Amino acid sequence: MANLFAKLPTDVSQEHFNDLLKSEHVRVERIVSYGQSSPEQGWYDQDENEWVIVLEGSATLAFEGGKSLELDKGDYLNIPAHQRHKVLTTAAKGATIWLAIFYR
Repeated sequence: MANLFAKLPTDVSQEHFNDLLKSEHVRVERIVSYGQSSPEQGWYDQDENEWVIVLEGSATLAFEGGKSLELDKGDYLNIPAHQRHKVLTTAAKGATIWLAIFYR
């Protein structure tokens, strides 16, 4: 047994990605952000679909074409494979804890 909110990383200078479950078609990942955002030129363009929820904190996602979404605690969405997106902001104070499920 484990707890998503336990043993949070103490290094706030970077984002932390931890696989919780991994199989051939599904990967579950906990992401902990401390105010990080995607690099200026950095777009995620993934081969997998991604279902993501903010468990703690907040974030703003941008999508190619100009659309952006603000996510607060409990907000979730599905991002289809190859939909280019990036993280504009995460909460400046405290941790933003994400749960991401990648699937084919």
